[in-house]
Amino acid sequence: MILGIDFKKLINSFKNAFSGIKTIFEEEQVFKMMFFIAILAIIAMFYFHLVPVQKILLFTLIILVLVLELLNSIIEKVLDFVSPGFDVKVRVIKNVMAGIVLLTSIVAATIGFLIFLPYFK
Repeated sequence: MILGIDFKKLINSFKNAFSGIKTIFEEEQVFKMMFFIAILAIIAMFYFHLVPVQKILLFTLIILVLVLELLNSIIEKVLDFVSPGFDVKVRVIKNVMAGIVLLTSIVAATIGFLIFLPYFK
């Protein structure tokens, strides 16, 4: 232990986190698609030599969309566990979460479009 850090626990925490990421890639089609789009956006941001503030904005939006999709997936899994049958209230919660992700994705795509548009004129 250095500085009160249990490195075995820390390494185990990282293993668990990577296992969670692996699970998301295996089970969540939408997350894979969003991640692929994020990679394309990151490649484009360096290819077109965007200014730092544009890179920061795009990175922030990419992380926001991906995190919201992860939260959406988690909430869906919890709701499916708690209420395995059809429930109108559960359906509403799932739809609202999906709507949040969709709205954020549309805003992120619009901002990305506005940032990259001058490079295609």
